[in-house]
Amino acid sequence: MKLVTFSHQNETRLGFLVDRDGQNFVLDLRRAQPTLPRDMLAFLDAGEAALNLARSACASPNEKFLLRAADVTLLAPVPSPGKIICIGHNYPGHSGGVIPTSPDIFGKFVNVVIGPYQPIVIPPESSKVDYEGELAVVIGRCARRVPQDRALEIVAGYTVFNDVTARDVQKRQSQWMFGKTPDTFGPMGPALVTTDEIPDPGVLDLTLWVNDEQRQHANTRELYFSVPFLIAYLSAIITLEPGDLISTGSPSGTAQWLKPPVFLQPGDVVRVRIEKIGEIANPLVAEKVES
Repeated sequence: MKLVTFSHQNETRLGFLVDRDGQNFVLDLRRAQPTLPRDMLAFLDAGEAALNLARSACASPNEKFLLRAADVTLLAPVPSPGKIICIGHNYPGHSGGVIPTSPDIFGKFVNVVIGPYQPIVIPPESSKVDYEGELAVVIGRCARRVPQDRALEIVAGYTVFNDVTARDVQKRQSQWMFGKTPDTFGPMGPALVTTDEIPDPGVLDLTLWVNDEQRQHANTRELYFSVPFLIAYLSAIITLEPGDLISTGSPSGTAQWLKPPVFLQPGDVVRVRIEKIGEIANPLVAEKVES
C-alpha cells in the first residue's frame, strides 16, 4: 500500500494512492473505513488491525470515496514523527574516503517536516544550503533491543526524505544539529510504502536532481550500515516508537563537494526519486523577513 496524508476541503485526512487506467486518485480511508484512526501516527500505533482494515478498503476501493489526486494536497505522510533520527557518512564518497566503524547519528526536529511538493525556505542566515536525498524508514511498532535478523519486523514502511542542510550554519558549531534543523529542511513523501511492496530495502535506486541536472545517484545496497543493522544498533539505546523516522544517509554528489560548490538558490527545484516509492519535488524560496 502507498499510504498518504492529504488535505482536502480544509481537512487533513489519511489516504491510499490508487492508479486507475493511468490516472491518479486518493482513496479517503476514513470514509471508506470509519473505524480507522484519523491520522498516520494513530494509524501506525493501532498496528496490524488497522493495516488489515486499510488493506480490505484498498482491495476494492469504493468509487464514492475516491478523490482525484489533482484535487487534493499531499502532505508529509508522517506529519509529526516523534523522532527523526538521521545517519551521516553512510555511503562511499560521502564519508570523505574514510570507512566508518560505527554510524554517525544526529537528529532533526518536527519543525523541518514538509510535504513532497512544498517549498524549502532558505533563511537569510545561510548562503550554503545543500541537499541530501535519502531513504527513510518509518517504524511501525514500539521496540527496544531488536535483533538484526528480526529488525524489519518492526518497520511500517519506507518514504523519500531530503536531509536539507545549511552547511555554513552547520560548520559554525561543534555539533551538526543547528545546520540541520531550520524550518522546512525535511521534505518527505510522497507516500509511506508498506513493507509488503518493499520486502528488501537494500536494493533500491536513489536519484536526485537540481532542476534538470542529476547530482546524486546510488543504490541502497551501497549503504555501509544497512537498514536492519541501523534498527538493531539504534534500538539498543533508544526505544523506537510508531511513526519514528530513520533517515539512512545520503550518497555522494552533494553541493558542498562539487568543484566549485554549487549550493541551492531561490528558484531551484530539488527532485528526489527512490525506486518503488516515488518522487518528491520541492522548490526553493527565500524567507521573507520584515525589516
